[in-house]
Amino acid sequence: MTIKFTRQVQALPASVPFVGPETLERQSGQHFAARIGANESAFGVSPKAIDAMSSALGISGCSWYGDPENHDLRTELARKHNVDSDCICVDAGIDSLLGLCVRMLMEAGDSVVTSDGAYPTFNYHVAGFGGVFNKVPYTDNKEDPDALIKAAIENRAALVYLSNPDNPMGTWHDADVIAQMIERVPTNCTLLLDEAYVEFAPDNTAPPIDTGNKQVIRFRTFSKAYGMAGMRIGYAIAHPDMITGFNKIRNHFAVSRLAQIAALASVQDTAFLTSVIEKVQIGRQRIYNFADENKLSYLPSATNFVAVDMQTEQKAKAILAALNEQRVFIRMPGVSPLNRYIRVGIGTAAEHQVFIDTFNKLC
Repeated sequence: MTIKFTRQVQALPASVPFVGPETLERQSGQHFAARIGANESAFGVSPKAIDAMSSALGISGCSWYGDPENHDLRTELARKHNVDSDCICVDAGIDSLLGLCVRMLMEAGDSVVTSDGAYPTFNYHVAGFGGVFNKVPYTDNKEDPDALIKAAIENRAALVYLSNPDNPMGTWHDADVIAQMIERVPTNCTLLLDEAYVEFAPDNTAPPIDTGNKQVIRFRTFSKAYGMAGMRIGYAIAHPDMITGFNKIRNHFAVSRLAQIAALASVQDTAFLTSVIEKVQIGRQRIYNFADENKLSYLPSATNFVAVDMQTEQKAKAILAALNEQRVFIRMPGVSPLNRYIRVGIGTAAEHQVFIDTFNKLC
């Protein structure tokens, strides 16, 4: 008997946005010695988060559902960002929140604007719900706010997506550039502003949060600076009416009790966050030094990875494949001309040395 999928599902490719390092390890039969390709944190989670989770293990931590309202965490995040708790929605990472946005704000056939080569999970959700893509190229290895707004106006887009700092290039725009973009978002369009890496960026990267603006949703995560990628927890900041929309359709038990407990302790552990940011700055400089020593250009980064220019797509693909084969996991952008770069993640000092030794052996 043939499964009767919907027409939308039948039209989709049998693929996912990312091939995980675990898949590559299963294919090769060996574990990576340096896992620096998934933009994960190499520096673990807050000791206070570990203590909080350890104390909660047992019936309360694992046997009970998480609070469906995420009340304590939302209250602390509201204090952190100086907004009302009704302006925050907690869910299972930015990826899940982007899927909710598409479901909530885009009808099948609606136009959506994004950058060609930008974060692919957003595209995955848009395609899954039948949106029509309008993509603009990067300019000088940065997403182009002017071009995005122009395309949104011309195509009467329901959604326009921008990450700042950017994934996959690590570049960023100053707050005033983003503020000007926000002012120009056309009527009946919503700007999805992905700020997953903002903790690593210069102080003047994020404009002030304005929850009175119904056309902007800001996204933050615990996956990067807080080191909780495996726990799947992030949040959106938006107008209360937008948060009400999220609450109508989200899975209210998507975030586990342990994840909520760990996230709450992490927000309160400002010293740990500061230490991670400092370690990432040191790690970026190590990669800059590596690139200089090998006479390779690179892009200054506001993230926990650095894009290093291999000059051609062919060279980038070849070195990526060779590094993966030698147990060093990295990734690269998937769209020309961005795919002349390899993306080197910031690992521990030991992981970085494995990368250096392996690269030098191959090149």
